[in-house]
Amino acid sequence: MGAIETADEFGFRIYTEAWRRGWEWAVVKIVIGDGAVWIWNQADLHFPGAVQIVDLYHARQHLWDVAALLYPYDAAAKNRWMAPVKDLLDHGRIELLVEWLREITAEQAGRQPSLADEIRKQADYFGPNTERMRYPEFREKGYFVGSGVIEAGCKSIAGVRLKQAGMHWNVHGANAIIALRCCRFNGRFENFWDKATAA
Repeated sequence: MGAIETADEFGFRIYTEAWRRGWEWAVVKIVIGDGAVWIWNQADLHFPGAVQIVDLYHARQHLWDVAALLYPYDAAAKNRWMAPVKDLLDHGRIELLVEWLREITAEQAGRQPSLADEIRKQADYFGPNTERMRYPEFREKGYFVGSGVIEAGCKSIAGVRLKQAGMHWNVHGANAIIALRCCRFNGRFENFWDKATAA
């Protein structure tokens, strides 16, 4: 299951696959995403009522991006700045984290407006995702808070094959090879040929 496609096409594909795998029997239903609005729109549409979690490691990367903006040439200062904000994030204290980012934005507004604008964008990322970042609560319930396993699967199934040196793909060709590899690795190779011969 995989393709280069629109958000709506992806949403329908993931919905169909979830139901094929027994979504209706799941006691706890969870959607993990990187925080992009389109993901939550698709989750609300296809999986209403599911617990929504922002991947912790994507959220941390957003903080590292702020650290890089504030201290572009000072690795030690980046690490010092990251320690308390990472702690806030990891402990689900997102309101305080957003407040801190907004204070930094206000401090920088007069001195470096473009920097202030970039930090404001990061605060705007965390604010709407507050309830999706209650990591201590999620961990206490035994939920995953990272999407690394899925991303590693995507890399090993699609990325390794499509991103080799000198390769260039059109969407049709890339989708064909992704479909073939997904069927092979999922043990559904016959499905690929059934669809291919029917077309």
